[in-house]
Amino acid sequence: MLTHDSLGFGLGLRVEHYAEIFDGQPDVDWFEALTENYLVPGGKPIHNLMRVRERFPIALHGVSLSIGSTTPLDLGYLAQVKALATRVQPVWISDHLCWTGVNGKNLHDLLPLPFTEEALAHVVARVRAVQEILGQRILLENVSSYLAFQDSRMTEWEFLTAVAQQSDCLILLDVNNVYVSSVNHEFDPLAYLDALPAERVQQIHLAGHESHGDYLIDTHDQPVPDAVWSLYTEALKRFGSVPTMIERDANIPPLAELEAELRIARRLAERIVEEVAA
Repeated sequence: MLTHDSLGFGLGLRVEHYAEIFDGQPDVDWFEALTENYLVPGGKPIHNLMRVRERFPIALHGVSLSIGSTTPLDLGYLAQVKALATRVQPVWISDHLCWTGVNGKNLHDLLPLPFTEEALAHVVARVRAVQEILGQRILLENVSSYLAFQDSRMTEWEFLTAVAQQSDCLILLDVNNVYVSSVNHEFDPLAYLDALPAERVQQIHLAGHESHGDYLIDTHDQPVPDAVWSLYTEALKRFGSVPTMIERDANIPPLAELEAELRIARRLAERIVEEVAA
């Protein structure tokens, strides 16, 4: 597994950019591929992914692990993920700290968990099992949320930290999701960052969202806003130059626009490193 400073700055791999990636020299250090798009043994999707893999490191990012569900782990799905990882040799595999369905029904959403000791023990046991099956540690990403459970007995950052430490997994810190949830639940996003174990934060996501006045919706269809850039600056001070990528899932612009955003992230990281060194 690569270390913090060895990977650089990446983008989410999107079909809309294939031609520019194949025919040009994008100003990108690595790409993150959506795992579920490539869980086939052959065909055009995996062919294109391997073409990208010939030139760039690839991280695999899933949305179907449903690590918080009470439904038994999907061993067939995990076998497919392991086979894909064997073929692609990703720098790491990540998914979300959430649940996505129950009783075999995928709700196609990243649903929040109650932050209780019971839920913690349940998730930790499942993460350990997944890591045993895959033969490697995974990264879990914090999700944005719009409601809180009355039964919760700890904060989200306490829960995420406990999951990472007790299961020995790593953290994919989505800075945009922290900001969105901080507005929706009225907490200090800096308290969230300060509470996370720096040695566990392996990757950072940056993205945009929609404002609806007194609440935000995590849409991943907008440029990274100023408030998220500001929080990313604080994350750099806390965690160092962690591999960072920009995630755009809708209203996907030309590759050049995302490269320009990525250069902002690079400049911020370079400035913070210089300031810390001074």
